[in-house]
Amino acid sequence: LRDGHRAGRAPMSQRSIKIRSPEEVAKARHAGHLIAEVLAMLKPHVVPGVTTEDLDRLCHDYIVDTLKCTPSNVGYHGYPKTACISPNHVVCHGIPSKDKKLKKGDIVNV
Repeated sequence: LRDGHRAGRAPMSQRSIKIRSPEEVAKARHAGHLIAEVLAMLKPHVVPGVTTEDLDRLCHDYIVDTLKCTPSNVGYHGYPKTACISPNHVVCHGIPSKDKKLKKGDIVNV
């Protein structure tokens, strides 16, 4: 921080809040409903022994094949997967892997 703000970024007093149009709000609301549907589909699959890669594949296939949508995470700033799946101590943005198998009692954030 420099002078109360990050270097290269305008101070808060000089930034503005963008007010979204009703159409933009409707699109965001629709996207929220779609992701809720994906999470509801995924819930019964979050069990001991499944890998985070398996869960990611389920998310990807459901989004593409069932919802007929494009997963927005894939390729975003080089991100290689559909979902961020963070077990236990991984706070956020866990990258799914075939090496990460869930165990009984794991806490999982998708």
